[in-house]
Amino acid sequence: MNKEVSLAEAKATLSECVREVERGNMILIKRHGKPVAALVQPGDLDHIVRLRSVGPEGGLASVSGGWDGSEELVRILEESKRFGTREEEQPD
Repeated sequence: MNKEVSLAEAKATLSECVREVERGNMILIKRHGKPVAALVQPGDLDHIVRLRSVGPEGGLASVSGGWDGSEELVRILEESKRFGTREEEQPD
């Protein structure tokens, strides 16, 4: 976070806080010294929402928007030479 303010200060200086965010800064708002909210740019909020919706099971492809539009990557992988083979692990 670029700046931390109390809730009372955020209320009293909301316009200035918004200008700070427009300049690319993030503002953490605290109540009684504990973080309760943050002011961020809309693009940052979009990233946060996407990350939350994916969850820990989604993997990197889900975070980046999935495999849609990745035809070029698939083509490159299919055309690449493979060296060796994977050996299957044998249970003990």
